[in-house]
Amino acid sequence: MDENFLLQSPTAQALYHNHAAHLPIIDYHCHLNPKEVAEDHRFSGITELWLGGDHYKWRAMRSNGVDEKFITGNASDWEKFQKWAETMPYCMRNPLYHWTHLELRTAFGINKLLNASTAREIYDECNEKMQSPEFSARGLMRRYKVEVVCTTDDPADTLEHHIATKESGFEVKVLPTWRPDKAMAIDNPSAYRAYIEKLGAISSVEIRNYADLIDALQRRHDFFNSVGCRLSDHGVNEFYAENFTETELNAIFQKVMDGKQPSVEEINKFRSALMLEGGRMDAKAGWTQQFHYGPMRNNNSRMFRKLGPDTGYDSIGTWNTSESLSRFLDKLDSEGNLAKTILYPINPSDNEMIATMIGNFQEGPVPGKIQFGSGWWFNDQLDGMERQMNALSVLGLLSRFVGMLTDSRSFLSYPRHEYFRRCMCNLIGQDVEDGKLPAEEMPFIEQMVEDISYYNAKRYFSF
Repeated sequence: MDENFLLQSPTAQALYHNHAAHLPIIDYHCHLNPKEVAEDHRFSGITELWLGGDHYKWRAMRSNGVDEKFITGNASDWEKFQKWAETMPYCMRNPLYHWTHLELRTAFGINKLLNASTAREIYDECNEKMQSPEFSARGLMRRYKVEVVCTTDDPADTLEHHIATKESGFEVKVLPTWRPDKAMAIDNPSAYRAYIEKLGAISSVEIRNYADLIDALQRRHDFFNSVGCRLSDHGVNEFYAENFTETELNAIFQKVMDGKQPSVEEINKFRSALMLEGGRMDAKAGWTQQFHYGPMRNNNSRMFRKLGPDTGYDSIGTWNTSESLSRFLDKLDSEGNLAKTILYPINPSDNEMIATMIGNFQEGPVPGKIQFGSGWWFNDQLDGMERQMNALSVLGLLSRFVGMLTDSRSFLSYPRHEYFRRCMCNLIGQDVEDGKLPAEEMPFIEQMVEDISYYNAKRYFSF
């Protein structure tokens, strides 16, 4: 893993080192804890920083036969790290193998391979270096030249930590992102009623019907906007575009608030209505709406009861979403309410569908108004990123792509931007070497690399 890692041609090396490597990072979608940024959290050690909450690593350890005690259980920090180190060699050809060693090299200056024999040495060296203020939450963001971070936040969140971070004078913009998934989750009536009470209290709205719910959400949307929010995000299995009436929506809302289980048809109608209202709010505010769609979550019910969500028991779904996605986008477009939109499929078999779907709704003056988002979750690795960029290149405009994000809860995940930039430069550089792109257009190609790495996102989001 030298300076030319993944860069398989002289052109790729020149594009990366001269035009991509030095650019700042705009991480426009992540799951960092804003409280840790506000308080400039100091991590207890490499185990907390590296293994705490990282379900990518947890899945790998389980696949390697590691007992849950050493993953999410009560084993010591050293024991958990040791088990991860023992798992590392078995991760060859998994992106975790590359990410782990990139993080060791870029954050700690450690170029040794992590395995059972080097575990103690690397553990001690990391923990010693982490005593320095440079390894606090803010210190790590500075190290990786982060310019903007957009967290993921519920409408009922106070955003107090975003406000405190801004007031502290921290040079990195830490902005909220509107994630209204809980407002759509009527499939669990008891949890939904509790959420509605919380939303009503923070918005100062007594939510008695569907119209009150929209009023409460609009007030919170306005508040998010005042704190600097410029994006929404939706985590959905599929898209919803059913017909409905206000009478039906009120009846469904009342049914759920009475503790009764709604039917699948009622759930789909309610979610269709809320997604449309959310799109209208975003368009009015000039935001970008994002849709991360397609996963099957919490497949292991036994472990879900034990550990809860986001613990490594999710997989790729095979939903048929093309028709409902088209109807959803077309409805907003017909009303003049289609905001800038980024679509992230988790199933790579949807790549070509998305790459062609976005072309149906592009319009000036915004270049790439509708975006095919970067390889997400199970696809943010070399093969997945290349497949996404190839589909976009063939069926759209790679040159207008807004590039990479971490989608991570870890302050050590910023090398994923480097990984992406190396992959992208290698892909484009090889086309130049093969004569598929003209060498005499190198100034444009160099600018394209810089745009995808940084400038497209900066212009698109107007941060």
